[in-house]
Amino acid sequence: MHVASSGDLLADRRYEYARAYFDAGDHRAAADLYLQALERASGWLPALVGAADALTVLGRRDEAGPLLRQAAAHDRDGLFGTSLRLAALGLAEVPDAPPEAYVRGLFDDYADRFEAVLVDDLGYRAPWRIAELIDKVRPGAGFARGVDLGCGTGLVAEALKGRVAHFTGCDLSPEMIARAEAGDRYQALVVAEAAAFLSERTQTLDLVTAADVLVYIGALDNLFRHVAARLAPGGLFAFSVEEADDGDLVLRDSLRYAHGETYIRRVLAEAGLAVAGLVRDTLRYDRGTPIGGLIMLARPAR
Repeated sequence: MHVASSGDLLADRRYEYARAYFDAGDHRAAADLYLQALERASGWLPALVGAADALTVLGRRDEAGPLLRQAAAHDRDGLFGTSLRLAALGLAEVPDAPPEAYVRGLFDDYADRFEAVLVDDLGYRAPWRIAELIDKVRPGAGFARGVDLGCGTGLVAEALKGRVAHFTGCDLSPEMIARAEAGDRYQALVVAEAAAFLSERTQTLDLVTAADVLVYIGALDNLFRHVAARLAPGGLFAFSVEEADDGDLVLRDSLRYAHGETYIRRVLAEAGLAVAGLVRDTLRYDRGTPIGGLIMLARPAR
């Protein structure tokens, strides 16, 4: 994310050093440098959030909370995700969804290194697991028209190469859409929020995919209703979720939502969809820890 200057050159430099230490895993050094930056620029929003993140990782949550409360007063458009961060610390209600500005900024910043980090560093595998489950449930099936929600750079389209005659990619991040366009994996690309995009369509769809997308949505009832409204008879909705250990909906310290299987089944049923396939698998790794999740297929119930 491009960060505006604090107006103090030394504070700016300490902030940049802190970011580098945080990314390298030295959270203690990062916290110290962020706090030094704040000594020179006390209300600087990026440093407040950075310091809170580093302190949270270090287990110093009681120190992180006041910094986040101060940051939240200035984060009016939600770009820094302070509402999510406060909720993850138990200091605010868990929102149904993160601010769009936060998600857009996160992935605009991530776009140029998205595939290398996600696939090579984090072992991300959801698109290929989705393709495998589709093959298991509908061996050899092709799809005339599909939409890939939260398409990113196009990994789902790569995993399903040759299977979808007309595949439209939709993403909230303009930078991600630009990378997807360069990859030439889709027949059409649109910058839009997923539910809003589906609500504006009139054509029915044979396939809707959402790999590593629902972790940034939270409450799923609205999206699932829009998917159900667009799915053709016999169509499939293929998606991944991080699985919550207990409860319906959990906001993790990663600022990603996890969902319980019972909750997913209930919201699908309420939308008029039925489970057509389900597998549990490791979706990716976070600091070496496997992140388990569900790969699911749903179809119209009637």
